[in-house]
Amino acid sequence: MKLPYSWLKELVPNLPPVAELEPIFAHLGLPLEGVDEVPAPVAGVILAAVQAAEPMAGTQLTRLTLATGASGVKTVASGAPNAVGLPAGTMVALVTPGTSLGGMEYGVRSMQGVESWGMCASAKELGIGEASAGILTFPAGTAAPGTPMSELWPADHVLDIEVTPNRADVLSALGVCRDLAAFLKLELKEPVVGAVPTQPGEIRVTLPPKGRTLERDPSRKLRFGCDHFAARAVSNVQNGPAPLWMQRRVTLSGMRSIDLIVDTSNYVMMELGQPTALYDRRDVQNDQINVNFGLREGETVKDLMGNTHQVGPEDLLILDGGAGEIPSVAEAFARAGEAKAGNHVLGIAGIVGGDHGHVRADTHNVVIESAHFDPVLLRRTATRLGLKTDAVYRFERGVDPLLAPKAAQRVAELLAQYGGGTPESGQTLVGEPELPPEITATGDQIRALLGMDIETAEMRDILKRLGCKVDGSGDELKVTGPSWRVDMNIWPDLAEEVARLHGYAELPETLPTMRVHESNLGASAPSQARSDLRRTLSGLGFQEVVTYTFTSDDEAQKARTETPGVRLQNPMTTDRTGMRTALYPSLLKAAQAHAKGERVLLFEIGRIFPATGETERLGLLMRGDLAGATYQPGVKGNFSVFKGLVESLAAAVGATFTLEQLRGDDVPAALHPGIAGAALWNGQRVGWLGALHPEIAQEFNLKGDTFILEAALPLPGRSWAFRDPSRAPAAWRDLAVIAPTGVSYGEVAALLKREAGELLESVEPFDVYTGDQVGAGNRSVAVRLVFRGAKTLTDEEVDPVMDRLIGAVKAQGWSIREK
Repeated sequence: MKLPYSWLKELVPNLPPVAELEPIFAHLGLPLEGVDEVPAPVAGVILAAVQAAEPMAGTQLTRLTLATGASGVKTVASGAPNAVGLPAGTMVALVTPGTSLGGMEYGVRSMQGVESWGMCASAKELGIGEASAGILTFPAGTAAPGTPMSELWPADHVLDIEVTPNRADVLSALGVCRDLAAFLKLELKEPVVGAVPTQPGEIRVTLPPKGRTLERDPSRKLRFGCDHFAARAVSNVQNGPAPLWMQRRVTLSGMRSIDLIVDTSNYVMMELGQPTALYDRRDVQNDQINVNFGLREGETVKDLMGNTHQVGPEDLLILDGGAGEIPSVAEAFARAGEAKAGNHVLGIAGIVGGDHGHVRADTHNVVIESAHFDPVLLRRTATRLGLKTDAVYRFERGVDPLLAPKAAQRVAELLAQYGGGTPESGQTLVGEPELPPEITATGDQIRALLGMDIETAEMRDILKRLGCKVDGSGDELKVTGPSWRVDMNIWPDLAEEVARLHGYAELPETLPTMRVHESNLGASAPSQARSDLRRTLSGLGFQEVVTYTFTSDDEAQKARTETPGVRLQNPMTTDRTGMRTALYPSLLKAAQAHAKGERVLLFEIGRIFPATGETERLGLLMRGDLAGATYQPGVKGNFSVFKGLVESLAAAVGATFTLEQLRGDDVPAALHPGIAGAALWNGQRVGWLGALHPEIAQEFNLKGDTFILEAALPLPGRSWAFRDPSRAPAAWRDLAVIAPTGVSYGEVAALLKREAGELLESVEPFDVYTGDQVGAGNRSVAVRLVFRGAKTLTDEEVDPVMDRLIGAVKAQGWSIREK
């Protein structure tokens, strides 16, 4: 949020200089994103009064006759659209001859036979705003013609304040200054607003019932919708340019100056924090406003920008009276359709005004709307419609529920003062806003929570400076927060405010007392397991990537994974419309960023969202030649390296990893049919590992071998028990098993482990042979069997085990290689 320093200085007269404000704002939890210095218009730019504005025949130019003060009456040719028909007396910003602006020096030149003396400038041309569609205009009598603009629009600093979602109370100049004054213990000069009329006005208002249920889903209750609504009529407003001081504040706050009526609404929003809407009274039929929930399903509403929106039963609308007080919105449309082609919507509540009822150039009688809307309901509507306005930004965070009548009064006073309008004597006020709750706490509670030794008396003083009503005696605090602090509901909120104004810097440097409840024992184990995985994988050469959990149907189809079932209501881009159902597509996209032939080792720990439910996964990817030329012919070098890396990972974290070959329909769609296996961690199947399917590699433009693993987290642990290492030596035996080439080593090893019994300590392959000695279609796998017992094993104890293994091998139809 942007606010000029001069505005804050007006509300807090003794405010420190700009250079000293950054640490103060940071202390208050309102860090400054930046401080921009806005220079005054350059010397040579003066205020001039329009005497006549005449179209130049055959051109799109307007001849302006201007009173310039000491330089006399001059003419300027202008192509600005708002120059046409400017009323006499209107004042403009004139760049006089000899003035340099934006690297260009202006002078006197002839345009279509008219001697143009300088140029009438826009806000953007003067460097004081972003509006460039028309020249700057000001009300008659703003200042004497010839007054330098630098005197009326002096240099200033604009503070860009970062506001957290819970601090809706500081989304205005007054809100920010309340905090500054409370912290600095300075006087706050609030804007002077007259007394709100107590008698009802001419505009009648009806509000929707609280807790209304949806006809299509009676189990769902809507909230209050609108619980406080102020309506005020102002007659005979002479709309035109807003006063210069108002335009300056609106412009420096990042908005575009339009005219007096619109600028007044925007100004009050920035001043007090209450968004308001103004309607042309001619369109408020029967002087009645109906606030009600949406139309029939699929009905459309056109806003004041001409955009069409589809609204439904959960959207709150502002409608005119139509044929009178209408109890149902659908009936209002049915009965008023003939008069206004079915469009009686004045606005989508708290979000945007409608095409029907918006202020026009010939608007003189207006109706002011100032209301308090349900932030949750409004946020849902704004998000679904994709509308994010300044009003939404405030309403969805929580506006002061008691501010509506005061803001309506302020708008009426400004329209009367600067537009000559006549506010009606009464103001319609309906609804009963919810008041802040009383919060009970003790000084000891707050001190214990903060760990700060703050006197209860100081707590009382801090809370009172923030606008709270504080009662209670001794150490007890009975606090009612001010209406603008919608975030102050429980006693820890009071503690936060005390700490904020007392100063977080005063927190003592002490070590916390750690008391671990037995229900929390082991709570950090999953996090520690993930940290161990990350640290070990990094040590093995893998690089961690963090990718989007969003994907698209097209990406899922290319990766041959499940189509996203969880959809995003407001996707950032068309290629991120759903939640991913597998991890490896994200790794494949990350691998695309690496050059062809470059060695790549990537891992990610992240969540996926398949139809079976959200789960956490570990994904690994290896691409490029990591095996080198050291592997013997016939061995899949890179696959062996990838498998070896996973085995090293398991060994480093005290687990075992084995691989079972997958065939046929068991092979995941992502893997090569001949290089795919089930990953077993501590004996439990957790996922799969293998070579990426060539067709998927082609879809992702990945050339060369690519290997991937995807496993479910947390990885299963195993029971640990201490056992004395055996002092007995091991007995080794070698065995060469001849089996068909289609039989995997895993099947051979599983058979040997199953039949060997408890004496077998390990089995490891050391040779693979294919050739004439084993016959065509066969291969010999030589393994070393290590036996160990509680004492030194003898041949009489090991030989029967070997005989049993040989018999089991032959029973499978395999054979033993003798030489």
